Amino acid sequence: MSWILALPILAPFLTAALAFLLRNRRGSGWVSVLGAALSLVLAVRLLLAVLEHGVIAGQMSAWPAPFGITLVADYLSAAMVLITAIISLAVAIWAMAEIGQTSTRLGWHGLFQTLIGGVSGAFLTGDLFNLYVWFEVLLISSFGLLVIGGRRQAIDGAVKYVTLNLISTVLFLCAAGLTYGATGTLNMADLHRAVAAHPDPGLMTVIAVMFMLAFGLKAAVFPLFFWLPASYHTPHFAVSAVFAGLLTKVGVYALIRSFTLIFTHDQGYTHQILLWTACLTMLSGVLGAAAQSDFRKILSFHIVSQIGYMVLGLALMSPLALMGGVFYLLHHIIVKANLFLIAGVSRRLTGSSDLYAIGGLYRSAPLLAVLFLIPAFSLAGFPPLSGFWAKYVLVRASLDAGMGLVAFVALLTGLLTIYSMTKIWAEAFWKPHPNGSWPRLSDIPARPRWLMLAPIIVLAAMTVLIGIFPQPFISFATIGAGQLLDPAAYIETVLRGRAS
Repeated sequence: MSWILALPILAPFLTAALAFLLRNRRGSGWVSVLGAALSLVLAVRLLLAVLEHGVIAGQMSAWPAPFGITLVADYLSAAMVLITAIISLAVAIWAMAEIGQTSTRLGWHGLFQTLIGGVSGAFLTGDLFNLYVWFEVLLISSFGLLVIGGRRQAIDGAVKYVTLNLISTVLFLCAAGLTYGATGTLNMADLHRAVAAHPDPGLMTVIAVMFMLAFGLKAAVFPLFFWLPASYHTPHFAVSAVFAGLLTKVGVYALIRSFTLIFTHDQGYTHQILLWTACLTMLSGVLGAAAQSDFRKILSFHIVSQIGYMVLGLALMSPLALMGGVFYLLHHIIVKANLFLIAGVSRRLTGSSDLYAIGGLYRSAPLLAVLFLIPAFSLAGFPPLSGFWAKYVLVRASLDAGMGLVAFVALLTGLLTIYSMTKIWAEAFWKPHPNGSWPRLSDIPARPRWLMLAPIIVLAAMTVLIGIFPQPFISFATIGAGQLLDPAAYIETVLRGRAS
């Protein structure tokens, strides 16, 4: 089991090393594509093992938990590793059409694979210290990806991004230090027992709030989200896509894991904070999007608003709500990454991301228009696409909990999302181009055109598939939510063989 867990982390790092070595050679980007394909195969193997065994754990170098480095996978973490591999392969292929020789020589593909390795490690780690290590890997590689290209706007966005994320990292490290000093362990499974048995529950609640702030900054929740729309619209579109799909979800995953496994002693207090945070995150994000006129800025603010739905599932903490949160988390990664890739094609065709400076895409690129409508409608919650089921479950869970106001906020956010998506459609696709030109997909040479369109088509097909046949995915999310609500199997698997 140790190798099954370790290989999805090792594969991206080995690919990154090879990509760095070959960065000066023509076609070196295909190393990243092949490495991403290998990571996808390994992620599928991991998911099959989890489906067979329920929860699997491995102790690195044979050091028993809670003393050594633990890797562990349940339904949620295995699904997150798989969806990471899917997005990695899609973006790696798409990047072959965008990332030029200059960025390649600067190590773009190596940094990209390092980022993917860090994301996979964060999803599979079984202790807080190594989660901190993976956050550091993410921060370093993502900063490199942001500044490659050297444009002033990109560097400005990178400085804002790294400054606020460093604050989050320092807060995380302080909280981890306090946790270790109070309990003597950082293993997540061991902390479940240690925190519950600690004689000072008030101290544990203070530490829990510190972790909430640290992970909330990573997840870009209200009022800690300002770094995201200030930076996600500045780098290469391939970078924006992978950031939008994966980076904030690591923060959401850390929140879910921490507040279902470790800090469960004072849910009346911590989850009330999470509930208000979720509602304010939904509203502030969608209102910010409504005020923007740049394609990527609108999508960036919508990342914030959709994070609110995921946190809502955790805050309500019922089986239905947590299932909806898991389902929303998985659906959103696909949809949001795809929308940023579509924005990249739009920029290549029209020369701008400013909605008032572009237009005519419906007439000149009808295929792209259809491909935009699928994830856009899904994001807004139109049936029968995947976003409809995710939002329906969360609204139903809110009503079942007697929280009509929360359900209203969720529905209002959906309506305002429709407004933003309609704004993009009307300006970028429906109205004529201000210059009277009609940019066509055929204007892009065949090879880069299909390198861009193929991943978009596949991700759009996944969105439709999940929406039309939701039951297997809902069943999977239901089991995943059950494992989060009852972590006994997780704890027993990780600590098996430890002397009591």
